[in-house]
Amino acid sequence: MRKQKGFSLIELLIVVAIILIIAAIAIPNLLRARIAANESSAVSSLRTINTAEVTYQTAYPTTGYAAALANLGPTSATTCTPAATSACLIDWVLASAAAGTAGKSGYVFAATGLVPLNGINTSYVVGGSPVTYNQSGIRNFCSGDDAVLRFNPGAAGSTPVATAAGCQAFTVLQ
Repeated sequence: MRKQKGFSLIELLIVVAIILIIAAIAIPNLLRARIAANESSAVSSLRTINTAEVTYQTAYPTTGYAAALANLGPTSATTCTPAATSACLIDWVLASAAAGTAGKSGYVFAATGLVPLNGINTSYVVGGSPVTYNQSGIRNFCSGDDAVLRFNPGAAGSTPVATAAGCQAFTVLQ
């Protein structure tokens, strides 16, 4: 009788089947965890932008709130000279995470100065939407000058909210 070396084909197929079953269970949980992490990062980014908007309004009272997200960040990834057009209050990655870009942690953002009175923005709204719905996130987020964070269920192709009325229609984040 010959001495058998190695594994039989059946044993290898059983091991591969077990690995595939475990992967089928683990991968959806991994994707949900990534979406949750991206959404948490988006909420944190909105809080950062809210703080930057208040600081900007205080530092540049003749401008009011920033007209756009880019006004809150530096002029480039390596250059930071504070001015009304580039206040250096948020980092370059967040300041350049606008629609049409790769975003930050799977989300794109927009900040819009609103209700100009004598050239001074007296209000603002900031929003965030997933870059790829159902892969990088499933909810849209927004906040206004009241600093209350709100969300709504996202949809494919959604963009960050840019109006105060649009943000008020969202559900308050608890």
